[in-house]
Amino acid sequence: MRPGRRPQRSDLPGIFVQLEPIDPARHGAELFAAATEDEKAGPGLWTYMPYGPFEDIAAFTGWLQGCAASDDPLFFALRDEASGRAGGMASYLNIHPEHRSIEIGHIWFAPFLQRRRQSTEALYLMIRHAFNDLAARRVEWKCNALNEASRRAANRLGFSFEGIFYQHLIVKGRNRDTAWFSILDHEWPELQGGFERWLDPGNFDGAGRQKQALRHPPRQDGQAR
Repeated sequence: MRPGRRPQRSDLPGIFVQLEPIDPARHGAELFAAATEDEKAGPGLWTYMPYGPFEDIAAFTGWLQGCAASDDPLFFALRDEASGRAGGMASYLNIHPEHRSIEIGHIWFAPFLQRRRQSTEALYLMIRHAFNDLAARRVEWKCNALNEASRRAANRLGFSFEGIFYQHLIVKGRNRDTAWFSILDHEWPELQGGFERWLDPGNFDGAGRQKQALRHPPRQDGQAR
């Protein structure tokens, strides 16, 4: 088998969002404002992350500089096309072109983009790029096994649950059992069609509410969907 390709620092444009390679000068103030403008919801963004919350913009920008210098993870900012605001981050990590395997993680969305079509499209753009452009055989999603919201998101996006690695990590001084999910290359064409139907502007009313939900059947015993 031929090896895959590594993701590059380039924009991933969509209908409702654009993913932009992290640039502290361009994104720092916007992302910090987006993460902290909701005093109740903001701190919860970092509950299951190995970093954060950040005391001030200087601490956040310092962390962002490390993100910008990294190739694995390779970080992106999410920009909402309607408002022009940057309001979240995601990354490619555990990048193995020799095995054609890649993970999507380090995901957070500001409250104004949570449970919105923008956040779904951002992740779709990353999955599509991995399969269609980077020749991935396997795209992974991992999360703290206690993170029910992340596990629901993985299932909704078409990832299949593969199991739990117990006592996998120690994060912020606490044990982390890690839930593993994946999409395989032979599953992607059907999943891509479902995403495209869901993301069609005609699937949303004037207030941006979906008409038909995004649903994917789970993998059965390692077989194709």
